[in-house]
Amino acid sequence: MKLPNTFSKKGKHINAVIETPKGCEAKYDFDKETQMFKLKKILPRGMVFPFHFGFIPGTCAEDGDPVDVLVLMDQLSWPGCIIKCDLIGVMEAEETKDGKTSRNDRLIATAKAADNYSHIKELDDMEEYLEKEIENFFNNYCNLEKKEFKVIAKKGPEKAMELIKKQITDGNDR
Repeated sequence: MKLPNTFSKKGKHINAVIETPKGCEAKYDFDKETQMFKLKKILPRGMVFPFHFGFIPGTCAEDGDPVDVLVLMDQLSWPGCIIKCDLIGVMEAEETKDGKTSRNDRLIATAKAADNYSHIKELDDMEEYLEKEIENFFNNYCNLEKKEFKVIAKKGPEKAMELIKKQITDGNDR
């Protein structure tokens, strides 16, 4: 399976590869070796992903995985779906486990094809409730892995794009 470019053909949008769809109680990961999606874990009853969760192809974050992205879109999706997105910002975050702290930023984007969130151009445009829902999900999700999740800053789309460009691994600059 060939992953898409980091950016759309005209370079205005990012491509997100969805690992775990909105509403899913299971967490899936893309396995580079088999080029397939594998089940990582089942969330506790009543806990689901609030939006589509995936990664930006052609990138590598500090944790060694591709850069994470949460895609705001209400329509159905599936593991492996490619969604063209507009970045709206980044939740710069730290995770602490067993006394060791590491960065694990979360990019937030809106699906270009979906109108539900098209009015959101940056994190500050989100309703406070929506922002808290996303932050609480990441807190609860990390708690399951006995990690502490802490948002240290919230920045706009320019900073999110800068982060992606710094973490491109394969020369994908279109």
